[in-house]
Amino acid sequence: MHGGKLGRMLTAAAALALVFSSPGAGARDKDDDHDRARAALEAGDIRPLSEILDAAARAFPGQVLEVELEHEDGAWIYEMKVLAKDGAVLKLEYDARTATLLRARGPGVQKKRR
Repeated sequence: MHGGKLGRMLTAAAALALVFSSPGAGARDKDDDHDRARAALEAGDIRPLSEILDAAARAFPGQVLEVELEHEDGAWIYEMKVLAKDGAVLKLEYDARTATLLRARGPGVQKKRR
């Protein structure tokens, strides 16, 4: 696989594309998801995915396995799974507006939502 920042970005971009094109979702649903995410970015409601990936890589080095952008309770949340260098799978949640880590779960990691 690719290494470094480019590899993380490519992996995350592919994972994000897979999330938005999950089985059972029609073409219209995929377009709506992409349009909502693009509109949120253009409105300043979310930070670019690359910023979230950089923050995650600094705090939790490893390979990004999956990224989702969710709209929960009026807030945008980037949810991701990272394969840590020790082989553990970490589940991370970032505030999409501020790039603040909200929650990190996995072996040896405990950070609760603020």
